Amino acid sequence: MAFKFHRQPQKTIYLIFSVLFLLLRIPFWVLRNLLPSWRPRRQWSFGRSLLVEFINAATAIMLQTSLPAPEPLEKMAQSADKTGFVWVDPAPNLVAGDIKRFAELNGVKSARAGGFWYTRKSDNPAGQKASPGEKMGSGGPSFSPSAVMFKGLLEHVPQFSRIFAMEYRLAVGHPFSTANPFPAALIDVIAGYRYLVEETGFEPRNIIISGDSAGAILAYQLTRYLAVEDFPGLHNAGALLLLSPSADSALRRNIDSMRENTRSDYVATWFDAAYGVNALLGSLSPDELDKPWLSPGSIMFEDATVQGMFKSFPPTFILAGEAEMSRDSMRILRDRMTADMGDKVTYVEVANAPHDFLGLAILEPERSEALREIEKWAAGLD
Repeated sequence: MAFKFHRQPQKTIYLIFSVLFLLLRIPFWVLRNLLPSWRPRRQWSFGRSLLVEFINAATAIMLQTSLPAPEPLEKMAQSADKTGFVWVDPAPNLVAGDIKRFAELNGVKSARAGGFWYTRKSDNPAGQKASPGEKMGSGGPSFSPSAVMFKGLLEHVPQFSRIFAMEYRLAVGHPFSTANPFPAALIDVIAGYRYLVEETGFEPRNIIISGDSAGAILAYQLTRYLAVEDFPGLHNAGALLLLSPSADSALRRNIDSMRENTRSDYVATWFDAAYGVNALLGSLSPDELDKPWLSPGSIMFEDATVQGMFKSFPPTFILAGEAEMSRDSMRILRDRMTADMGDKVTYVEVANAPHDFLGLAILEPERSEALREIEKWAAGLD
């Protein structure tokens, strides 16, 4: 069970002993990664190999105590003039169909949210109206590795004039007071999309919906939702950018990459804890984890289940790391989308790259290679 030691004084005692144990493990990590043939990837440097060991160990410690949490929106708003924060009004009238049903089952309501604007020019005011033909990207949240990713996209991809990072609600599960299960985050990003189109004046065709990790599945969900509901005046975006998407929310270990890439990725302890899975479900049946809304890359249903589902999707770019534990579920998602969309799907798998590698600036040259591929793809969009 996750967070066994989240209360004091157990938390402090556990942290002290865990940090000491972590320090004692360093000589073992040094030894087991000393030679290239002993490392998770022969091509990896000694430093990168140790970094992955450390992140896995640190994650294990956090999963028994507490995870870093974003500041309350009200506090973020206090420094809006410096950070680019804006408020986003709820849009309960845009909650319909399956998402409305899920929301009712989990007791989720629309709520006021917020987001941050990332721009190239420091003098661009947050939330200024879109210029004619201006293209932009959307993602979130800002406290995750996404912030590093946004800066990389703005530096390397000229098609992104600015990026809006939505601060959606994060799911909280046992042993804490449960809050914000699915589809709370999706309801927030729906409101964020309405904000971009109706308040800032971006044409949907000039918006690239994007996300990384679990945020990439939110981006997929938003794109699918807009395609299914087809709200008047709120058409689908011009493109979809999925970065290391968590295509199987159940995190099942019965695919090859989950076993083969345990050492070459830094998410093994998070996957094993399954905290996020349980927090996401709330009161929903676990069967929902094996259905397309939450797991479009699951092996638990046949491809025929989603046949035709992607036909109205915009051009899509999927970025995967070959060293990711969830690599195979991303390949399944790629194949299912390609069956409907053909060459509108661009899939790039970077050799020896772990999960969400755009979010760590030190993961070079893989990071720059991926950014060049994204720039090439974005340049070819209408």
